[in-house]
Amino acid sequence: MLINGSPYGVATGPDGALWFTLVKEGRIGRVTPGEDPTVFQLDPADGQPTVITQGVDGALWFTEFTGCRIGRITVDGTVTAFETASPYGITAGPDGAMWFTQLQGDQIGRITPTGEITRYPLATEGAMPSMIVTGPDGALWFTLNQGNAIGRITVDGEATQYPLPTAGAAPVGICAGPDGALWFVEIGAGQVGRIDTSGTITEFPLPDRAARPHAIVTGHDGALWFTQWGSGTLGRITIEGTIEEFPLDGAEPHGLTAGSDGLIWVAMESGALEPRRAAR
Repeated sequence: MLINGSPYGVATGPDGALWFTLVKEGRIGRVTPGEDPTVFQLDPADGQPTVITQGVDGALWFTEFTGCRIGRITVDGTVTAFETASPYGITAGPDGAMWFTQLQGDQIGRITPTGEITRYPLATEGAMPSMIVTGPDGALWFTLNQGNAIGRITVDGEATQYPLPTAGAAPVGICAGPDGALWFVEIGAGQVGRIDTSGTITEFPLPDRAARPHAIVTGHDGALWFTQWGSGTLGRITIEGTIEEFPLDGAEPHGLTAGSDGLIWVAMESGALEPRRAAR
């Protein structure tokens, strides 16, 4: 599906549509496969909207890293913005709030549906907390890209870090897996990782260690799907560690989502949302 712009993040909305960020254009898009996209212009338009996810309140929430804003857009296109420094990853928390990472400044943030923000400083300086997700244990799990670790924070703000076995792994994407563990990708090491809620880590090297995996989601088929930014491909790994790779037509794949139509949809910054059948 060709998109007039540069899709970066993509999420499945509460309305079953695909919602995506246009990072270079400062816009949010909505599309149902087979129909023309609807685009909502952000004001100001220079915020570089990146990650987008379904919220706890029936809206979509997204981060504007450069603009230092967290945005909320309803399914009818009404946008609200909240100022906060360098937000990147964002997820629906188990406590009725949204949780986000502050890429610069080493903090994890919590924002209520009305925009009240609480910040929790991390112990490690320069760690660059990146993606974040709610885990099966009711805590928030996040990647520390330059800290070379996986972090966990409770809803009360108690944080723990788990160093990665591989030096320079630079983890980015993370998701809750179908097996009760957290799965993540290491853009620096070319690996997929798994961490259980006790902190035990397993790493799976990719066939192409230079593929630079970026984002990861659980598919409808019970496997994990991930984008490989460096090689322009889509990867799939089973919970046993079996890996497959699939070519993509565009370039620079970033975010991806399990669509309501049973497909995996990949945001290609070159100008497309590309589908792949997940059910097997």
